Amino acid sequence: MDAYETNGERENRQVATEIARVGCRAIVAEPLRVCLSGALGAVGSALVAPIAGAEDLVLQSAVARRKIGRDIGDVLGGERVGVAITDDIEGALDLGPDVLIDYTHPGIVRRHVALALARRVPVVIGTTGLFDEDFDEIDAAARAAGVGVATGNFSLTAALLQHLARIAARHIASFEVIEHNPASKPDVPSGTARELAEVLSRERVSPAAGASVELIGPVEARGAAVSGVPVHAVRLPGTSPSVEVVFGAPGERLTIRCDELGDPAIFVMGTLLAARRVKNLTGIVRGLDSLLFDS
Repeated sequence: MDAYETNGERENRQVATEIARVGCRAIVAEPLRVCLSGALGAVGSALVAPIAGAEDLVLQSAVARRKIGRDIGDVLGGERVGVAITDDIEGALDLGPDVLIDYTHPGIVRRHVALALARRVPVVIGTTGLFDEDFDEIDAAARAAGVGVATGNFSLTAALLQHLARIAARHIASFEVIEHNPASKPDVPSGTARELAEVLSRERVSPAAGASVELIGPVEARGAAVSGVPVHAVRLPGTSPSVEVVFGAPGERLTIRCDELGDPAIFVMGTLLAARRVKNLTGIVRGLDSLLFDS
C-alpha cells in the first residue's frame, strides 16, 4: 500500500480487489452436473457431445436401456467421455446431479420426475405425451421440493410459434391447431400441439365464433377439444413433424406454422438453455418461449 494513499483511494482499491475476487470465483464456479435420461434416443444422443464439450456443464451420468456399461461417447461413435451407460435411474440420481434432462417415453417420465423431485433435483422434460393434469401434479411436487421443472418443445422455431400465437390469440378468439406426424407416433395429439392449445386457451378473451353451432355429421371431424380448442392430429407415413395454428376472423385468416426437418439437433440449444436456468426456478415453467421471452 502507498504510504500517501488517501482513504478514498484505499476504498476504491478494496472495492476493485473484491470485484476481482468475486469475478474469479464466478469464472471457476463448478459446472452443472447433468443426468441425461434417454441418452441413446434421437435427442438424447444429440445432447451428449454438446454437454461434454460445454465449459459450464459436465455429463455426470447417461441412462439408457441398452449398451449398459459402455462409454456413451464410444457408443455414439465419438470420443470417449468417461461416462458409462447405466439403466439405473435411481442410482444415477443418487449421485447428486444438478439437473435431470429427460427424453424418454410418456410411460416412464412421470416416475423419473418423481424420483428426481424426491431428491430435490431440478428437471428438464423433453419427453412428450403428458397432459395438463400431469403438469399440475408435477408443479405441486416441484414447489413442495423447492425446485424447478422446465418442459415443452425446446426448438427455437416452436418457441417462436407459441410466443407469436399467444399474442395473436389475445386479439383473435377463433383458432384451431393442426399437427402432422409419422404414422408410428402413438400419442395424439402431440405434446407440442396439446400444450399449444392449452396455452392459447388461456390467452383467449372472448368465445370463439361458431362455438354454439349445431353440427350435422360425425362430430369427430371437428377434431378433439383440448381446453376448448379444436386440435387435429394427422398420422401418415412419409410425414415430418409439424404443427400449425390457424386463426380466423371475418374476411381474413392467419396461419403460423413450424416444421421439423428431421434433425434432432434443433432441440439442443433450447434444452441446454433450460438446464442452465431451471436451477433458478421454483415450480414448473412450460415452454421454451417462457424462458426466452418472459424472464
